[in-house]
Amino acid sequence: MTTPLRVGIAGYGIVGKRRHGVISARDDMKVIAVCDRTFDGEGALEDGTRHYTGYEELLDENLDALIVCISNDMAADVTIAGLEKGLHVLCEKPPGRDVADIARVVACEKTRPQQKLKYGFNHRYHDSVRDALAIIRSGELGKIVNLRGVYGKSKLITFGQDHDWRVERELAGGGILLDQGIHMVDLIRLFTGEFIDINSFISNDYWGHDVEDNAYAIMRTDDGVVAMLHSSGTQWRHRFNLDITLEKGTLILSGILSGTKSYGEETLTIARSRGDDRGDPDEEVRNYDNDPSWTDEIAEFADAVINGAAIKNGTSDEALKTMQLVYRIYCADPAWKARWNLTEES
Repeated sequence: MTTPLRVGIAGYGIVGKRRHGVISARDDMKVIAVCDRTFDGEGALEDGTRHYTGYEELLDENLDALIVCISNDMAADVTIAGLEKGLHVLCEKPPGRDVADIARVVACEKTRPQQKLKYGFNHRYHDSVRDALAIIRSGELGKIVNLRGVYGKSKLITFGQDHDWRVERELAGGGILLDQGIHMVDLIRLFTGEFIDINSFISNDYWGHDVEDNAYAIMRTDDGVVAMLHSSGTQWRHRFNLDITLEKGTLILSGILSGTKSYGEETLTIARSRGDDRGDPDEEVRNYDNDPSWTDEIAEFADAVINGAAIKNGTSDEALKTMQLVYRIYCADPAWKARWNLTEES
């Protein structure tokens, strides 16, 4: 049997622990060590996995791959450090605080073509998303006309905590749009491609942090597809909803399976217009009760590292374009852009 990939995890919060659990179920990967600033120095977890406070000590381990689940201000630096150690790297979204962060990573990646770099946009692996994409690509419902996406939760600070680095601009780079809404931005790009016109309104009026709690955008592609986006940190009933209107029908992605179970049941409604249906088309509703995203994302990363397969989702190029769109949305609001002295690169 081939020796399992030796994996380190930088950042051992909710996501880091989830990644550890998925890897532990595989025969071809093994978590050797983790790091997190909450650890009191060097030691070991109950299963014997070594732990450290800093990522520097983690990278001194004999590793093959690194998973980065760390705060935005450190994500790019730790990813680069891993690449410079000769490791394959999977970094969680967002890639950093701003476009300049991921641009530094891409520059490093180009000098190391034999190493694999992947970004964690796990929503692409949800079955409702994959089914919707397959229908769109089949052409059975025609071309996309417009999209309306809403993704929101009821606060910016992680539940159960009094404070969170996510509401400090210096550490996070942005608020709800960069932290959670980036998933919806990524999916909209997945379905439509790139946008040439963007208008937006960005606000932090409710929670009063120095990062946004609501972002509204309306965008248009060069072939006329219009997308509307609302990313919210004041959505008292947690919500994920993406309506995709096509020439011959509509796809409605509603709910997303998550660890909190607070976004409702995950469904895909397929409405096929008959032309004479008087606004009441035939509908098919698909229900999903399993979330394969975490296992499938790790499986793709392992296949790329072990077998040399191409990264299909979460390439650095895709992550860069998604990050660029996030910052174009920020900068499309003149008042928000001026208030924080933003550019489309930082």
